[in-house]
Amino acid sequence: MPRMTISVSPRPYEAVIEAGLVGRVGARLRDVLGARDQLFVVTVAPVRRRWGKALTTSLVGAGYKAHWVEMPDGERSKKLATVEQLAEKLVRLGADRDAVVVAFGGGVVGDVAGLLASLYMRGVDVVQIPTTMLAQVDASIGGKTGVNLRAGKNLLGTFHQPRAVLIDPEILSTLPEREFRAGLYEVLKCGVIGRPELFSRLEKLEVRQLRKDAAGLEWFIAEAVKLKAEIVAADEREGGLRRMLNFGHTVGHALEATSGYRRFLHGEAVAWGMIAATHISRAMNRCNELTARRITEAVLSLGPLPRVEVRGREILQAIQGDKKTRGGVVHFVLPREVGKVEIGSDVPGNLVLEAVNEIAGLSN
Repeated sequence: MPRMTISVSPRPYEAVIEAGLVGRVGARLRDVLGARDQLFVVTVAPVRRRWGKALTTSLVGAGYKAHWVEMPDGERSKKLATVEQLAEKLVRLGADRDAVVVAFGGGVVGDVAGLLASLYMRGVDVVQIPTTMLAQVDASIGGKTGVNLRAGKNLLGTFHQPRAVLIDPEILSTLPEREFRAGLYEVLKCGVIGRPELFSRLEKLEVRQLRKDAAGLEWFIAEAVKLKAEIVAADEREGGLRRMLNFGHTVGHALEATSGYRRFLHGEAVAWGMIAATHISRAMNRCNELTARRITEAVLSLGPLPRVEVRGREILQAIQGDKKTRGGVVHFVLPREVGKVEIGSDVPGNLVLEAVNEIAGLSN
């Protein structure tokens, strides 16, 4: 049972990875939360239908009173209006300053519930129980919360660290294959930015075999969580090192925004973004041809991706509104080699257009 400590001030917390953990959450939370007895579980209907009974049984067995608070499913519900609606529900349910918000869902639920917890009565505790591959390896760790604006992704948000992150790989058994693969792209990202062994194993992987390999799946999740825990501990608020985690996200976020958050799952957009950033890096002689080919082929080997049907100028415009753009300068995370990246602030616009044309061509 891997356990990783995320060492942030003023209160470190643990990420626990354990098969069947959803049935033992109550006991785990007693150790973390102590005497408080009211939990407000923010989730979406599909997750509640499949896993709600197991979680409720565990929480009630540990002496908790669990209130379920549902939100709409999907990236398009990741907006400030959803946070307001959830807050109104908390008020009606009697949530006070001792309330604990439990985020039980994928990355959208985690981001929205985290933002809700950071704002409700000026801040209450949150626990993350991620139910998608992407949320387990990335979104639930590190305390980032956020919602989207029409102008771009995650432009409103806070840093609000959870009290605990409880990861049950068995939940992934019911995840659609597309969602599972979308999370693997974030795992691959971790390999490129700082875990060469993870990358090497993943580039040779058969996705369907991994779904049947409990030990292998746990290893991949644990390695990704360890890397993120190390980076977050060193740079909690993205002042420097943590920016490496944005590999693939500059173009990826722009793809999501320009498609109205309808065409791509987040991990899929990041996948195309990683290929685009790799193309830029090669064009600027930041990496060699072998590295560029390995990264591109590894991304494409994980399965089919939605087509890129957007003009490069639209992507450039969306990037200018992204929160990673500072002082009008667009910052890209560029691979140097597998396991090593750097921040590039000198990427010319024509290379961005060229990279978008490249991924559009590969998607046909």
